[in-house]
Amino acid sequence: MRKSRFTEEQIVGTLQELEAGAKIGEVCRRLGVSEMTISRWRRKYGGLQVNDARRLKALEDENRQLKRLVADQALNLQVVKDLLGKKW
Repeated sequence: MRKSRFTEEQIVGTLQELEAGAKIGEVCRRLGVSEMTISRWRRKYGGLQVNDARRLKALEDENRQLKRLVADQALNLQVVKDLLGKKW
């Protein structure tokens, strides 16, 4: 997945700016993003504060690491089962 040009803090700051009354067209032009990107950001980060966004990012990273660990464990278990199941 492609890395975003904007950090979570910048995205939340932009959304707060829009909530304060900035025009979406001006913000899109200034940032160089489309209105669809802004709506995607609203769905993901709407209502979050900057510290909440940081915590969300940390939890997503931790979840990704845990999923990788579980997948490795399952693969190791399957290899052991295959080896023990064969008759020499």
